[in-house]
Amino acid sequence: MTQQFTMAITNWPVSERPREKLLQKGATALSDTELLAIFLRTGITGKSAVDLARELLSHFGSLTNVFAASQTSFCQIPGMGIAKYAQLQAVLEMARRSLGEELKSGNAMNSPGLVRDFLRLSLANKQHEVFLGIFLDAKNHTIASEELFSGTLTQASVYPREVVKRALYHNAAAIIFAHNHPSGVAEPSHADKVLTQSLKQALAMIDVKVLDHFIVGNGTAFSFAENDLI
Repeated sequence: MTQQFTMAITNWPVSERPREKLLQKGATALSDTELLAIFLRTGITGKSAVDLARELLSHFGSLTNVFAASQTSFCQIPGMGIAKYAQLQAVLEMARRSLGEELKSGNAMNSPGLVRDFLRLSLANKQHEVFLGIFLDAKNHTIASEELFSGTLTQASVYPREVVKRALYHNAAAIIFAHNHPSGVAEPSHADKVLTQSLKQALAMIDVKVLDHFIVGNGTAFSFAENDLI
């Protein structure tokens, strides 16, 4: 096995090359290292793309952290640079937009996994707190997704009156809220629970339902609705 890692991937058995393996067995059959190697495409002198992918995952700790890395920290890794960082951000944005399009075409409440994935992609990499709203029509189809407020590393000030204005602007029948915890801990604080009830009461005055409130952390998203907090 050690010898294999020092060879160019083109000299590997076809069944073990990441790209060919993906084409034969599908993307889900690949490890994080193999998927990242396909994204990187090429290695550097003495290291294959798989070697570089393994080093990235070892350095940042996980695939999620690789995607969340700043330009400076990413480009400090040998073999990485601005071009690959830009590609990485483009991949993330395409995935987010694709999920957003799926949300608009279907019933959000029938696709909780889709909503969760969209919110994780939208919020998980933020270095400060961001409060987001997904505005829905009477059939729970997505009208719009907006970042409503942003703040510091530990908090974002949220004003129910402004949320009501945006709900009226979109003629929304319901809203799903979400915000991130840059600390990575996806658990609601007492302030989160109080805020959710305040928003729920304010929006009830204009007949807009709060369907859920998600808290996004490192790779996870806590749902108020799933935990009977709405």
